[in-house]
Amino acid sequence: MGASVAATRCILDAVLRPEDSTSIATAFRLGGSPALTGPVARGEEGQVWRLETDAGRWAVKETFDPLSPADVDEIAAFQEAASGAGAMTPRVVRTPAGDAAYTIAGTQVRLYQWVDLLPPSRAVDAAAVGRLLAAIHRIDFAGTSPAHPWYSEPIGAGRWRELTDALVAADGPSAEGMASLCDELIALEALLEPPHDLATCHRDLWADNLLATPTGGLYVIDWDNAGVAGLSQEVALVLCEFTAGQPSRTLDLYDAYLGAGGPGRITGTGDFSQVIAQIGHIGESAIATWLDPATPAPERERQVARIDEFVTVAFTRDTIRGILATVT
Repeated sequence: MGASVAATRCILDAVLRPEDSTSIATAFRLGGSPALTGPVARGEEGQVWRLETDAGRWAVKETFDPLSPADVDEIAAFQEAASGAGAMTPRVVRTPAGDAAYTIAGTQVRLYQWVDLLPPSRAVDAAAVGRLLAAIHRIDFAGTSPAHPWYSEPIGAGRWRELTDALVAADGPSAEGMASLCDELIALEALLEPPHDLATCHRDLWADNLLATPTGGLYVIDWDNAGVAGLSQEVALVLCEFTAGQPSRTLDLYDAYLGAGGPGRITGTGDFSQVIAQIGHIGESAIATWLDPATPAPERERQVARIDEFVTVAFTRDTIRGILATVT
């Protein structure tokens, strides 16, 4: 999900320091001679550091807005369940007491096995993506994190027009493209339908979080947004992200998903509701953050790339028609 302005301020104020390495390594019993470097990766809700000790390497996830203990436990349990079901995902590291999080100077951190990963790519093996998604969807996991409007609710015609007018007036990034896209965004939201096959899902399976390794295989990372959603709607999101406009990849992914026992099914436009809602909220968040005068200059500049991607990698009704024509 997109970071709020409040979270952005937190990003600038609550940041780990290299000297925190000893405290973290001690809390998780990870060996001596610790060294903390980074951040090596940054998302909307946290950033990742690399911790090295004489016993190995780990990824340290710094969370900008701390999660509740219940959320921490459920996220870790779902990720561990996915690993047990055959999905490749970094191992959750716990303290000797079994805790999946540790707080240092007000900053919450969680640790994971370090895995060398390649940069994000929508061109990863489509069949492997389908099998991995099926493994996650077959998990018998009774989570309590509820459905969230981010994955189902529209931004609304009035808000889209307001943001477009403001971006154009401010001569903002991709303003002309946004003006051309506005009516399509409104039309897409008319297709939204509630999910019908609810289960605990990853809910953030974009290319940034489904990554190849240098030695082969695909890893799923960043389970922080896991919660109840529609299985079929998550299948549609993954198809849009990794195969849109390429019928052969669409069939490879979907057939592999079905062949591996994936329970979701694409039957109509309503199955694309999660991707419509989620892309909309991502775009709305990026534009609103850029327009907000209270946003710090570095964060405002970071939103430019998000807005450009939102506009230039446009998801449209034609995308949906193409995938439906291929799979049905």
